[in-house]
Amino acid sequence: MYEAFFEMTGTPFARNIPPEQLYENRSLREILGRLMYVADRKLFAVVTSDPGCGKSTLLRRFEAMLPKEKYILLYLSDSKLTPKWFYKGLLEQLGMESGFYRGDAKKQLQQAIEVIQGVQKRCVVCVLDEAHLLDKEMLEEFRFMLNYKFDSESPMALVLVGQTELWTKKLKLESYAAIRQRIDMYCTLLPLDRAECGEYIRSHLAYAGCTKDIFTETAIDKVYQISAGVPRMINRVCEKALMYAYQKQNRLIDDHMIVFVAEHEMLGGNEK
Repeated sequence: MYEAFFEMTGTPFARNIPPEQLYENRSLREILGRLMYVADRKLFAVVTSDPGCGKSTLLRRFEAMLPKEKYILLYLSDSKLTPKWFYKGLLEQLGMESGFYRGDAKKQLQQAIEVIQGVQKRCVVCVLDEAHLLDKEMLEEFRFMLNYKFDSESPMALVLVGQTELWTKKLKLESYAAIRQRIDMYCTLLPLDRAECGEYIRSHLAYAGCTKDIFTETAIDKVYQISAGVPRMINRVCEKALMYAYQKQNRLIDDHMIVFVAEHEMLGGNEK
């Protein structure tokens, strides 16, 4: 609809943009660099952010950056994950059938990783998404799993990714001290600042083949103010603004149009 009106060849604020085309702000670039270090050294990392700040984008870029001949990435996202299903899920991704008992499945995984490292010369990187929903038993299991060969080495790189509460309401508490002491790196993905918000919008428009400036600088000011620099909110505001501009047959989006869609289509700008 609006794509043709604005002479675009694609949809600028869609969720299926190829990883190599995704915008990287300073915070995301820094964390990607740290995660590559974590993967190389087989460390234990925790990444948190507020909702909508780009955790999915981060993981998509991270996966795309890992050389397939050197790394195997295993990904799980399950709010009800238990230790047994954790090992089962990883073994299935490696093409193996899990043993019935948790201890057997854990040994299977350790043996499989030894083969991957010793024969294939590849490193296993395990990413647990939505980790703020995991219970203490599952988080404790990571500590036991990483206690490998009398704590002399780690069998894999482990990355827990979740909302801010993973740290503030769980790992930061004294009852999680034993787990926290094993964390090698803690990163927080931050919202975009005003300059990055403008770059983000222009980057997405360029991906869609748009060669013209559609959003005025005052419009971008309003987008930033309404979204607080949260990429998910930026996407929603800009998408609705483009549709509204198309309906009004306006080829330039100003701050008044952003305010209008925020007040009439975004539940007062609080929709997330």
